Amino acid sequence: MPEIKVKGMRCGHCVAAVTRALEGLPGVTDVQVDLDRGLVTFQSAAPVAREELGRVIKATGFELAA
Repeated sequence: MPEIKVKGMRCGHCVAAVTRALEGLPGVTDVQVDLDRGLVTFQSAAPVAREELGRVIKATGFELAA
């Protein structure tokens, strides 16, 4: 299961925004967000480029951690 770190999430609204954004990507499902750790895991039918993940995360107002 792929995982990414997202900086800037602080509440349930943040979790919902990130979840919606990632589930909007083709083939991405089962997004799980650990708010305390800033860790996001998801299922994907095909590999998703880190640049694409960064783009959708940034569009929600957050930042993909290095």
